[in-house]
Amino acid sequence: METLQTERISSAFQILLGDRFTGQLDVRKEHGSGFSYHTCMPPDWVAFPRSTEEVAAIVAICSTYQLPIIPFGAGTSIEGHILAVNGGVCVDLRLMNQVLEVDTANMCATVQAGVTRNQLDDVLEGSGFFFPIGPGVNATLGGMASTRASGTNAVRYGTMKDNVLSLTAVLPSGQVIKTASKARKSSSGYDLTRLLIGSEGTLGIITELTIKLHSYPEAIYAAICSFPEVEAAVNTAIKTIQNGIAIAKIELLDALLMRAVNRFSKLDYPEKPTLLLEFHGSPAEIEGQISKVQAIARAFGGDDFCWEKDEVARLRLWRARTDAAPSAQAMVPGSKIMSTDVCVPISRLAKCIVDTQTDIAETGLFAPILGHVGDGNFHLSIPLDPTDPSQFERAKALNERLVQRALALEGTCSGEHGIGVGKLAYMSQEHGEAVEVMRAIKTAIDPANLMNPGKLLPPEKK
Repeated sequence: METLQTERISSAFQILLGDRFTGQLDVRKEHGSGFSYHTCMPPDWVAFPRSTEEVAAIVAICSTYQLPIIPFGAGTSIEGHILAVNGGVCVDLRLMNQVLEVDTANMCATVQAGVTRNQLDDVLEGSGFFFPIGPGVNATLGGMASTRASGTNAVRYGTMKDNVLSLTAVLPSGQVIKTASKARKSSSGYDLTRLLIGSEGTLGIITELTIKLHSYPEAIYAAICSFPEVEAAVNTAIKTIQNGIAIAKIELLDALLMRAVNRFSKLDYPEKPTLLLEFHGSPAEIEGQISKVQAIARAFGGDDFCWEKDEVARLRLWRARTDAAPSAQAMVPGSKIMSTDVCVPISRLAKCIVDTQTDIAETGLFAPILGHVGDGNFHLSIPLDPTDPSQFERAKALNERLVQRALALEGTCSGEHGIGVGKLAYMSQEHGEAVEVMRAIKTAIDPANLMNPGKLLPPEKK
């Protein structure tokens, strides 16, 4: 970029934001990788707005100078969503961190996009309400909406698309729109809320969200059960869902991951495929659910089913799940985690996981399995030695085969991590001609391709 042009751009942003605009290399690098295993690609500048109006002004300057715009939340995305593949301006929304309203009468809250899930939990503490979507990191609500995040509660409460009532967003033109109201249902117009949810910043920048709140359960119980083989554990989860048991969480940790957790967290669980479960409701309702699940587990060889209702004991039991990621990483000192993500119809989950375990054994990689098995979603957590390039190549090949296996079973290449740059290669295979419809929407809203270019949609065939 020419020096004069650079000076004009810097001047325009300095007038708008002052020292909340920077081109410092260390700040740029912090905004060019996130939790991704992809190579860092820093932006040319980083801007820190405090309001929707400032975001709109940033977009207007970028439009004038045809600068790519990369929205940034907490930098916790995995598939390279925040890589500045064409340079440009990273718009970091973390200063937009106000909880604007908690409306308990209508069971909703309105927040700026930079509010984190832990921050929201703190605000809601003691209110009798909670927000159920919790990915494994302290992500921002705006980022969670942009990637259509979910987490351990999704089997009962759904994903972000089910828990956002309305969005405020800045479009590539600089226009500010609000997509809906607080009403719980509407048959009025296109569903722009869900069009923006999961769009990964390619259609606009989400600046505010009105989200659903849920009544805090009267009681919460947790349970754990190990199984002789992973297929038995998965079949227990499948049967639980098929029987309509309203379970809140049902997580699978395979034997490798249980071994890692025991070492990392100094626990003594059986090093077998294990289900961790959580139940929400009244004590009588929960105890009835537990009885049913215990019977299902017993039929599949799960003979050490135990449960806890005391909060301290429940959190201790659930620690195997909360410590899963650092436990896997600790098995290879100095490693960086590559996390995969597929989802299949639950009736085909056992086959997908068993076939994947066979595949893993042939690679020589340490690749334990963690699954949100109540909705057919599971991950491999692969700790890679950064000094051994062959490990990375084997892991990439393993991930390729995993995605192909999921697609062959009528699943998806991503259950919750999103596409970014990491899974572009699978979009046409999964969606066919629908990709061209997505491309038409992108072109109509963002004809100059300024919003997070190079993400979500594969390059157009020449």
